[in-house]
Amino acid sequence: MKILIADDHDLLLDTVTAFVDATGTMGSVGVSNLDQAMQALDSKGPFDLVLLDYNMPGMQGVEGVKRVLAHTSSPRVALISGEASRDIVQKAMAVGASGFVPKTLPASSLVNAIKFMAAGEQFIPAELMQAAEAAEPHPIAQKLTRREMQVLEGLSVGKSNKEIARDLDLSEPTIKLHVKNLYRKIDAGNRTQAALIAKEAGLF
Repeated sequence: MKILIADDHDLLLDTVTAFVDATGTMGSVGVSNLDQAMQALDSKGPFDLVLLDYNMPGMQGVEGVKRVLAHTSSPRVALISGEASRDIVQKAMAVGASGFVPKTLPASSLVNAIKFMAAGEQFIPAELMQAAEAAEPHPIAQKLTRREMQVLEGLSVGKSNKEIARDLDLSEPTIKLHVKNLYRKIDAGNRTQAALIAKEAGLF
């Protein structure tokens, strides 16, 4: 079996590919974003399973899942994430995903889940689907986009626009725009006030 693993966390990517390769029955190719995954499908496919990190660059939520599923090799696709909610998993399954693998799974369970899905089965941890819905997000979090929340998190720990831009692999002008927008949405006048609002709300 041949597995394509796409994740922008280098350590996790190296670890998962090593576990997969060590089985002796599966081989893996590792990439760090969705564009690289599409290129790998063209140049190194077909694959029995494509494992996509939900939060990596290029994904745009379940749109990334749909993009890979639409590839001519029609691979099976699954999500891997440390924070995907039941709602996200259900949306991914609704568009054709084969399952979801939490990054918290022990190595042996992770490999078994990958084998299971590569063989054509579906895998979702029972505890995820049985868990109660998470508490409603804070009103401030509901006002902001995911990217604005990431920028606000950077502000809350005192990072500069340049540092936040580097962390998120975005340009500094783009970060400035996100900062301006989130100031308006949470009624903050400056970086210090925005950080204080985030901390008082317990967002990070």
